[in-house]
Amino acid sequence: MGIYVLIAGTVVVLCTTAVVALASHLEAIRTRDKAHREALFHQLGLNDVTGKKIVGFFHPYCNAGGGGERVLWTAIAFLQRTEPNIISVIYSGDVDATKDEILAKVKARFDIALLPSSLHFVFLHKRNLIEDKSWPRFTMLGQSLGSMVLAWEAMNKLIPDLYIDTMGYAFTFHVVKLIARISVGSYTHYPTISRNMLERVSSRKQWHTNSDSVSSSSILSQGKLLYYRLFMYYYSYSLRQASFIMVNSSWTKGHIDYTLNYHDNLLDFAHLLLPIGILTLPFRNGKPVKTARIAYPPCDTRALTEFPLEQRERVILSLAQFRPEKDHQAQLRAFHSLLQAHPEYSSSSHRIQLVLIGGSRNADDANRVESLKALARTLNILDQVRFIVNASYPEMLQWLSKASIGLSTMVDEHFGINVVEFMAAGVIPVTHASGGPLKDIVVPFNGQPTGYHATSPETFAEALNAVLTLTPDEELAMRSRARTWAVQRFSEEEFEKEWDASGWKDWL
Repeated sequence: MGIYVLIAGTVVVLCTTAVVALASHLEAIRTRDKAHREALFHQLGLNDVTGKKIVGFFHPYCNAGGGGERVLWTAIAFLQRTEPNIISVIYSGDVDATKDEILAKVKARFDIALLPSSLHFVFLHKRNLIEDKSWPRFTMLGQSLGSMVLAWEAMNKLIPDLYIDTMGYAFTFHVVKLIARISVGSYTHYPTISRNMLERVSSRKQWHTNSDSVSSSSILSQGKLLYYRLFMYYYSYSLRQASFIMVNSSWTKGHIDYTLNYHDNLLDFAHLLLPIGILTLPFRNGKPVKTARIAYPPCDTRALTEFPLEQRERVILSLAQFRPEKDHQAQLRAFHSLLQAHPEYSSSSHRIQLVLIGGSRNADDANRVESLKALARTLNILDQVRFIVNASYPEMLQWLSKASIGLSTMVDEHFGINVVEFMAAGVIPVTHASGGPLKDIVVPFNGQPTGYHATSPETFAEALNAVLTLTPDEELAMRSRARTWAVQRFSEEEFEKEWDASGWKDWL
């Protein structure tokens, strides 16, 4: 009996020592932060800092040039115009670029001019911990733990007055609240785990997040389902730490609202019994957020709406970063199916072209582009396919001004800002029948269609052919409807209004 008392006493002493050491370390971080803030103000040339507040944006890939980055920069530009006392700080992992280089790319890619005087970058050196290749197994868990390490690095370098995650790393909320003791918020583009993912594993459906080796095995499927249940439980717990949550579409809102209200009685009981239940007591949010607010991503429609709607070239255009979930392979296969069914589209008089424009973030993306070129070569369509990597904003506009069709094949695309750009430019969209493009964007306007949906290479080919065979009057009417809807619903002004209505200032 005495040995058990000794062991228990030792454990208590060790735990107490660890808690005291952690508290001391946290206090040291907060003390050093005073010097960090003074250095920031000095670097920006601010002598009078009375009333100045710092809003920190956690966006490790801020230089990627995608739709998520447009949201970030539009929000910051809005703050610079309307909140002169706010300094925007971006926690970025783009250590290979300078502040001036990033701002120049923002201007070139999005035509957004930002003021350097109220903008600062805190560069993080552990971004590799949130990349797929660092976690070949248990990727979601690994990336989430990696994001917590990255947030720890961020808070050690500068503590803001309000923290906003704009990439979907909800597990960082715990670290920020532990160190900084400030409110946190989020603009979520895509849930880390969703009800769909749980259902696919439960039904043993093969997917890019559920390999054939797992879906074909009952034991592995049950093991993965338990892993997903545990992850969903703590993802929900993390999201509820936020004081406000904005999302980019009704599809994302549905999944985030489900997650915010997710409960698992068995895991609730286990959580209370395990040490983690005690450790997470300080993170309990007194008034957890119950629902997310939709703030549709902004689309700069001003330049796009100047393009003529008539006399478009026979170009099928894709605008998407070269990431796996964008499913460029499906685009190539759909184009191949179209040419197989309609060989006349390869003749000189009716020849069509598929142009894929997208950002390449790293070596993995570059390798992906080469693999796509190899697939196009195998399908014998390479002479009618063009790849444009990391195009400038003017070059992208040029293609939008002359393309006839916009192609998007991503399944469960959370929003689809590229689809909005298609429509505003007068390009008829053909998208996958899921996610934001199905529920929010390519929807009837005044009872008439604004584009097409499909689900397979064959149905995509049929939809592409349907656009190519529209009469001139039908084609012009659809382009006009698509543009009118996009401009009315997805403007920068609408985004800014919803961003302000989220109540973020109440937590500053």
